[in-house]
Amino acid sequence: MRLKIVTASVSILLLTAAAASAQLAVSANDGKVKLVDGVVQAVKDGKDTVAFIDMKASPPKILATIEAPSSVVGPPTSVAVSPKEEIALITAAQKIDPADATKLVWDDKLTVVDLTPLKTSLSKRLLDSVRRAPAAAAMSPKVLATLTVGKGAAGVSFNKAGTLALVANRGEGTISVLTIEGNKVAVAGKVDLGNDKAGPSAVSFLPDGKSALVTLDGESANKIIVLDVDGAKVSVSKREISAGLRPYGLDIAKNGEFAVVANIGRGGGDNDTISLIDLKTLPARVVNTITVGQTPEGIKLSPDGTMVAVGLANGSNKPKASPFFHDNGLVKLFRISGSKLTQTGEVAVGQWCQGLAWSANGKTLFEQCMVGEEIHILKVGNGSSGALTNVGTIKVQGGPAGIRTAE
Repeated sequence: MRLKIVTASVSILLLTAAAASAQLAVSANDGKVKLVDGVVQAVKDGKDTVAFIDMKASPPKILATIEAPSSVVGPPTSVAVSPKEEIALITAAQKIDPADATKLVWDDKLTVVDLTPLKTSLSKRLLDSVRRAPAAAAMSPKVLATLTVGKGAAGVSFNKAGTLALVANRGEGTISVLTIEGNKVAVAGKVDLGNDKAGPSAVSFLPDGKSALVTLDGESANKIIVLDVDGAKVSVSKREISAGLRPYGLDIAKNGEFAVVANIGRGGGDNDTISLIDLKTLPARVVNTITVGQTPEGIKLSPDGTMVAVGLANGSNKPKASPFFHDNGLVKLFRISGSKLTQTGEVAVGQWCQGLAWSANGKTLFEQCMVGEEIHILKVGNGSSGALTNVGTIKVQGGPAGIRTAE
């Protein structure tokens, strides 16, 4: 009896360790568009997919891929992973026009994916490896539901408790509110921003869950707004924050002390900016804005909040005849010290690149690149150097357009 108890205890410990051993990155891949000499074209029979990647594997590897609608339109925070990696949410801002396969129209879908089969599979495979038994077969994540949210569904985020999520609907100037109980997600309502051309793009909760920030990149808006959150009741506060031209990508530090915003500008070849927002001082305010390069779409803080990675299109999405064209995008790394941003690293990546994701230990970065249908693996230097090295790529099905880990 004692042997059985000990064996069972060891098994439980191993399963627990296995559950914590992987860090999932969820990549949404748009297969219905391609970039031809700077022009986005619809792909009639293209399939959107979602890839699930183990960031802790060496090298990182794709564990499973499923089909689900997604879109390159909007910031690359079109994916959200619940805090305990139980479910993922994937938005789709555009779809092929049913009346004309050469055109794209607004979509309004959000897919809910159950991650527990994959987590269970990983646990069993690690346990089998310890026991030196044949490896358990991998199980794919499963689509639980497809919900209707709003036209141009783009940025999506969970609150820290995993009980609420918000979706920015670019095509109608609204925010959808989702309530979550376990793996059940329901649409609880919408917040009308009062301007259907506002272009709500990225949305993110502050750690206390009582507020959220939304970037509005529409020309008639061009600002960041603060939402008040009281349970499932969400409303627009009076506070508006002005950063750079067309605030788009957004990330908030885990301690809630500051946020970073990518200002994508007008795409005219000018060097664009990122801004640092002080959230400690009330009301919140921009304290620094610096020039980084052409079209900073992806922006992501390191897990410890000391660094910010910025993905730049760098003209790689322009026609080759353009004086602003470059045949590669860039990832730049900046150290944050107080309100000061200092560049520490820079590396070339692919073309028309999108989202960024950090490994939990802050030593690896993923950068999605649409044209090559690949994710670049970047190593981050130790200590204060913050140097970046491109060490490889992961091929995906479709153009990777949004990526997230549990936050």
